[in-house]
Amino acid sequence: MNAFDLSPLFRTAIGFDRLARVLEAARNAPDVNGYPPYNIEKTGEDSYVLTMAVAGFGEKDLEIVARDNVLTITGRAPQPEEGRSFLYRGIAGRAFERRFVLADHIVVEGASLENGLLRLGLKRVVPEALKPRRIEVQARQPQLPANTEAPQAEAA
Repeated sequence: MNAFDLSPLFRTAIGFDRLARVLEAARNAPDVNGYPPYNIEKTGEDSYVLTMAVAGFGEKDLEIVARDNVLTITGRAPQPEEGRSFLYRGIAGRAFERRFVLADHIVVEGASLENGLLRLGLKRVVPEALKPRRIEVQARQPQLPANTEAPQAEAA
């Protein structure tokens, strides 16, 4: 199955065109080689941790950019030291770029690099204006028609 038919979704939903673009981009994405490997962990109701194995890269070799709901992590290959001669080189140190599509209101809280693992904290932060709010129903006072006078108390 190579194509998704999203037309049933669009018959009853409005404003999901971004979802269609994300699905189309995922379908058309080239197969990547899996480097560097990573984990995505859900740590709470609205929090996540992205852990990426970046052995051999330092803080200055990595660039993390979040723009337009896309998180891009780029690693520039560290320069080998002069005078080193390898008989076998099995530790990958090549440049990479990984892109992750973020849902609306997902923000990167911070990043840390420890023991060759890059960890990014992600959290969904929904603005107050977009959070559900309860609307109170108030009893309405009966209104008299404009041409009707209010009944007056009878004089005794």
